[in-house]
Amino acid sequence: MNKIEGLIAATFAAFNGDGSLNLNIIPRITDKMVEDGLTGVFICGTNGEGPNLTVEERMQVAEAYVKAARKRLLVLVHVGHTSIAESRKLAFHAQQIGADAISSVAAFYFKPASVKILVDSMAEIASAAPKLPFYYYHIPALTGMHMDMVEFLKLSEDVIPNLAGIKYTASTLHEYQACLNYKNGKYDILFGYDEMLLGALAVGAKGAVGSTYTFCAPIYLRIIEMYHKNEQEGARNLQMISVEMVRCIVKYAPIPAQRAIMKMIGFELGPCRLPLLSLTDKEYEELKTAITPIVSFDFATATKY
Repeated sequence: MNKIEGLIAATFAAFNGDGSLNLNIIPRITDKMVEDGLTGVFICGTNGEGPNLTVEERMQVAEAYVKAARKRLLVLVHVGHTSIAESRKLAFHAQQIGADAISSVAAFYFKPASVKILVDSMAEIASAAPKLPFYYYHIPALTGMHMDMVEFLKLSEDVIPNLAGIKYTASTLHEYQACLNYKNGKYDILFGYDEMLLGALAVGAKGAVGSTYTFCAPIYLRIIEMYHKNEQEGARNLQMISVEMVRCIVKYAPIPAQRAIMKMIGFELGPCRLPLLSLTDKEYEELKTAITPIVSFDFATATKY
């Protein structure tokens, strides 16, 4: 697989009212991603509540997305787990069903004590699906793994043959830039903070993965377009809309709040799984009231600027 350009939506888990998986909505979500102009989907990650799903459920979700995508979108499957053996099962399964790439976070209970141990752990997982590109999922805010990612790339070269790059979900743009430029851009470094997309573009980003791309991709695609046309003021204005939207979202638990936005645009994703809690009716209405002046409800256009 070549380097990814454009936007990858980190899609949300979908449940029925009784808490069971809702696989029936996945074709609708996938069709929306295609219509919005996205490059792919990243499934069973943070927003997909991967750690809250059983391995069997994660396999079912992966199968549903691969089937619904029909090669119209890239399907990147997150296979991270506290057990490397379970991660390997998920990685092997992703390869068997025709996914386009796999990704894994570091173990987040017994944490790797060094970059080398992290690399060795990822090598074990990646080797279960040797035909698929592998992306290390760097998200230190959730895993607590604040390690040098340039060092990770250096140590990975000879031990992870299918390493494609890093899904870089951290605000340290200087390190992100260093990873982008490692060995003249050898690796694909996907940026993971939606509200900082313009800054990432400025240091060389070509591809990005994010949750808000699920419901307002057109704004971000316009940011990319304006940036490349050197329409910098317009790009900054649109990025500011993203910033203000995210500021609204993070006043609540971010995943439940974004699931609520999906409901606002017609995608009922059901309740979260504990320890996450869905917004109350009051919180839902507060969020709706706060976000309406910032973006329109089709999320294709901005209303403030």
